[in-house]
Amino acid sequence: METVTVQGVDVPVLGLGTARMEGEECRNAVETALDLGYRHLDTAQMYDNEAAVGAAIRDHPVDREDLFVTTKIDPSNLSPDDGHASFEASLDRLDAEYVDLLLIHAPRDYAPVAETIGAMNELQEAETVRHIGVSNFSVDGLRAAIDASETPILTNQVEYHPYTDQTDLLSFCIDTDVLLTAYSPLAKGKVADDETLAEIGDRYDKTPSQVALRWLLQQDRVAAIPKASSRDHMAENLDVFDFELSNEEMETVFDLQGGLLDRLRMALGL
Repeated sequence: METVTVQGVDVPVLGLGTARMEGEECRNAVETALDLGYRHLDTAQMYDNEAAVGAAIRDHPVDREDLFVTTKIDPSNLSPDDGHASFEASLDRLDAEYVDLLLIHAPRDYAPVAETIGAMNELQEAETVRHIGVSNFSVDGLRAAIDASETPILTNQVEYHPYTDQTDLLSFCIDTDVLLTAYSPLAKGKVADDETLAEIGDRYDKTPSQVALRWLLQQDRVAAIPKASSRDHMAENLDVFDFELSNEEMETVFDLQGGLLDRLRMALGL
């Protein structure tokens, strides 16, 4: 699995999203993903599937040190005391001694970011959390999290696909060496019917979904965590490392969101 490096940390650039999967469906999906070579797994307290993810990891022969496992604090658990207690419960459900990445799932006005970040820093000191980050944060929110933390903010996980404009956020992430992790990178299946993506894909014998993922992964400091439950879809999503889009093709995909050439240059680090 290829990786993207931010702040000296190597993160598998493509992971498995598990939102809206529970129980045996989730467990089977994670086991299948591990069999195929996925090493980046994303879960959350809100998804109610941490136990299923943990069971799949426990029963698979893959070395835990080879995995990058992310979970997220539910917005209702963002006070320092609740954050600590809920994270301990997450570890129990995951049957794990640590997670690689712990995120604030979404900001809330009633929970000051600095207090939650402080509690997450304490978990890092206890070595039950290796890295911390945020999700669904704006540029201003991400800046506040960075300023509040004693350790680097590794990522901001946000919705990002060919129909969303994250230019300002990605520019800030590049400037501050923060990973932008794209959830719903296939726009909940919408990209599969996109004629522009299909036309590009025909040149490489790739599907529109593979083109959308390749477009994301060619951008500076971007990783993606597409959700998939079937083996075929997981394998398709993983099969995006044997071709490369040209600058013109990258620009064409950016234009689906009204992009401009400077977005292309920024995303490619040119």
